[in-house]
Amino acid sequence: MQAAALQMVSGTNVQANLATARQLLEQAAAAGCELAVLPEYFCLMGHKDGDKLAVREAFGDGQVQRFLASAARELGLWVVGGTLPMATGDDAHVRNTSLAYAPTGECVARYDKIHLFKFDNGRECYDESRVIECGAAPVAFELPSRDGRVWRVGMSVCYDLRFPELYRTLAADVVLVPSAFTHVTGQAHWELLLRARAVENLAWVLAPAQGGLHENGRRTWGHSMVVDPWGLVSAQREAEGAGVVDASLDGQRLDQLRLQLPALTHRVL
Repeated sequence: MQAAALQMVSGTNVQANLATARQLLEQAAAAGCELAVLPEYFCLMGHKDGDKLAVREAFGDGQVQRFLASAARELGLWVVGGTLPMATGDDAHVRNTSLAYAPTGECVARYDKIHLFKFDNGRECYDESRVIECGAAPVAFELPSRDGRVWRVGMSVCYDLRFPELYRTLAADVVLVPSAFTHVTGQAHWELLLRARAVENLAWVLAPAQGGLHENGRRTWGHSMVVDPWGLVSAQREAEGAGVVDASLDGQRLDQLRLQLPALTHRVL
């Protein structure tokens, strides 16, 4: 199955971000991809945390959800919309939600980011819990590819990457990690963590990221990549800026590696 991780440098204008996302999705479709995944916050990187509240959507309808559904349907793609702000039960918080759409335009899975990022090194300070309400449940969905194989696809978002127990629970063939890693933490840990999750779970990892200097002054690490079940980087975007990173996810290689090293069947704890 050909799959794509889409890198963006999202700004403060939702419509402009959606236009860029559409271009990238079209490129992925033209390259023969069946699955394309957008990065975290693909529709908005606001000036302040509270900007998410102004563009939140109720699950089932909204301009961003309509965009994702129509792109999947019109391009014949499985599309995973990095994350978008989803309404909660109060006016002060949103869920950071990743939605998966089948080529029919149907939403087949919703995952609300469980682990909320907090970081303060004296120069940069982030605390997602100020406006984001955490999710509670792991989510995976089945993706029947054109060759007849059914892939189990596990959903996660950015900071989740630091919590390996989530990925054990997902028990996935392909793990999605749409992200907006800071430049500091990304430079230190991004590739290391992605390759570790691939090796631990003998799974393909598809990691689209925000990458570059944003309007709000934040700089994200980028380096969107695809990692194979042996921990090898199959494809990676070295430069900052928007782009498509695609690779062939080889199901036979997945099966062979799990047969040669049946570590997943040796779990005790």
